[in-house]
Amino acid sequence: MGDGLEITLPALYRGRARVLAPCQLRLAPGEVVALIGPNGAGKSTLLQAIAGLAPEPVRLTLGGRAVARAEVGFLPQAFAVRAALSVLDCVLLGRREALGLRVPPDLIAEAEALLHRLGLSDLADRAMQDLSGGQQQRVLIAQRLFRRPALLLLDEPTSALDLHHQLEAMALLRAHAAATRTPVLAALHDLSLVARYADRVVMLADGQIEAEGPPEAVLTPDRLVRHWRIAPEILRARDGKAVIVPHPTAAGS
Repeated sequence: MGDGLEITLPALYRGRARVLAPCQLRLAPGEVVALIGPNGAGKSTLLQAIAGLAPEPVRLTLGGRAVARAEVGFLPQAFAVRAALSVLDCVLLGRREALGLRVPPDLIAEAEALLHRLGLSDLADRAMQDLSGGQQQRVLIAQRLFRRPALLLLDEPTSALDLHHQLEAMALLRAHAAATRTPVLAALHDLSLVARYADRVVMLADGQIEAEGPPEAVLTPDRLVRHWRIAPEILRARDGKAVIVPHPTAAGS
């Protein structure tokens, strides 16, 4: 992974409470990495720190060079656009540094093509404030993709999406990562989506990275019982990927 992206993090705090111990992450080009953990494990704190939105100094390097904060595309979990800005204009703002008094036609064409790939062409002229939460989430994913970041960070990118658009968004992220060689780090709650779409999983628990590796190596019944407090039933989808069905534990039933 010599040409991969390396992230070095100090201990992360919320107020005086330490949320995560110091750690290091390595992401290969084009790799989709799922960040998982029970509620309160520090997933959002970790993503915010990598995005440069925390007081702690985080070091990002790619091929030996430092990665600037502007090269990181970050979509936080809490989002809402209450502006009359059109969907097309919102996507174009993903590359705001390239915009002037007149937007280059090639940028407009590229943004329109991306909206088409996401099935959002019919919303291009709609105002962001008039969209549903799921529609806004898809547009904001498009905006981050349009930016062509060196690293894409997503905090619960499917939280407002229906089942069809969850699958569509995850498939698009995988295709984008592979086509552009851009690593993606996404916090996800749905462990079946993790098993289906992630190349690798980083699991946070008890203030540290507890496990890291392929989905099936990390999503073990023992960990699911211990940290998610469920009795997991692991089935196989027709593509061979794991489907995790949660059942209440004996103590919780």
